[in-house]
Amino acid sequence: MRGINGGAFYFLHVYNICEMKKTSKKTVKKNYRNLKEFRVAEECELLAFLLEKFQNQSRNSVKSLLSSHRVSVDGAPITQFNFKLFPDDIVIISNSAIKRKIRSKLPIIYEDDDLIVINKPSGLLSIASDKEKSSTAYRMLTDYVQQKDKHNRIFIVHRLDEDTSGVLMVAKNYKMQQALQNNWNKIVTKRGYYAIVEGTMEKEEDTIKSYLKKNSQNLMYSSNKKGDGQLAITHYRVIKTNGVYSLLDVDIDTGRKNQIRVHLGESGHYIIGDDKYGKPANPIGRLGLHAYAIEFIHPFTDEKMSFTAPMPKMFKDLLIKNR
Repeated sequence: MRGINGGAFYFLHVYNICEMKKTSKKTVKKNYRNLKEFRVAEECELLAFLLEKFQNQSRNSVKSLLSSHRVSVDGAPITQFNFKLFPDDIVIISNSAIKRKIRSKLPIIYEDDDLIVINKPSGLLSIASDKEKSSTAYRMLTDYVQQKDKHNRIFIVHRLDEDTSGVLMVAKNYKMQQALQNNWNKIVTKRGYYAIVEGTMEKEEDTIKSYLKKNSQNLMYSSNKKGDGQLAITHYRVIKTNGVYSLLDVDIDTGRKNQIRVHLGESGHYIIGDDKYGKPANPIGRLGLHAYAIEFIHPFTDEKMSFTAPMPKMFKDLLIKNR
């Protein structure tokens, strides 16, 4: 397999874009209440899928949805009739045209025929949500690959929380996505994070183990009862502390929703900026969590692949400033 850097072992760094400047333009919230969304059950072409969903409309009127730029797949606009859909894709019909954007200077760490790895900024969703459809890493990367060929696409392999920055990997074909997702726990050997928490940890290093489940407010919480939720295992090591904040090196054996945030918060040390699970200080204006590394064994070549994104400068500055 050939990549940007070549060779059997990949270890790359990317320039830090996590402290992106906020623009002064006023953000206009989009209204998604009138959108139609359809989940794809089996592999098919887009026009055939739409004709099946809109059987009471003429073929020309269904085609016009595409020609008028009102159709997207997981938030990325698509106009070609024969665009291939795969199981669990979400086809979205918008009430207005969706403009394709030219993408350049994306924070790409690595790219080859099967994968793209980026340093995702804090504040950017991995994929579309109920509240946001287009401002996502998925949309940006889809626009990027379709600049080369309109039939190109990407596939989500794993996710990072909106406010978490760092290494995010996507597949460029369905075969790679399925190979990674179906063997994720076996082939992924490391998922490393930097976390800044309030106070000083009682132990220099520890392992937190519990069963995570969702409450009625869609928030995760722990249960110590075996089988009462999904098993979550989090390891941490203190890198540095100044008494006010502590910088941790965190490694996870499982990738449950909000796992690190819940485990550290329930230990009495919330991640800074995490108003979802507590009310900690927010001295850097963002969540103090950064995915700095992912390592895995390539499912087709058995090569060891490792990708890293450097610690955000504001993380380092905070520990120095508050000594």
